[in-house]
Amino acid sequence: MTEEHGIQNQIRAGVAQAVLFRSNAGDFWQGRLVYSREFKQTVLINIRRVEGLPKGFADLFGVRLSDGKAVFIEVKTAGGKASDDQKKFIKKMREFGAVAGICRSVDEALKLISNQ
Repeated sequence: MTEEHGIQNQIRAGVAQAVLFRSNAGDFWQGRLVYSREFKQTVLINIRRVEGLPKGFADLFGVRLSDGKAVFIEVKTAGGKASDDQKKFIKKMREFGAVAGICRSVDEALKLISNQ
């Protein structure tokens, strides 16, 4: 587990004011599972690439319990920097009225959720 994933898990466990989910961004492969006698295991056939969430999508997302507002949290380590796509995503979500920001700890996440 990376340091950033550890912080994500701490935030998810330590924030009671919102229901938060971890997003898995990026592409993945989809197809049909069949058993292969040749390989003696289940394999994926008829595969196709599927795009996941858009570039810059926050690491954590969910809803604030007090008012139902959408919440988007980009998690970074102490020295981590947000990409341009991540900054644009946060800016756009705020324009839509969501709670959105970069957090490096549970305390920062609590402040973000309470103050926006």
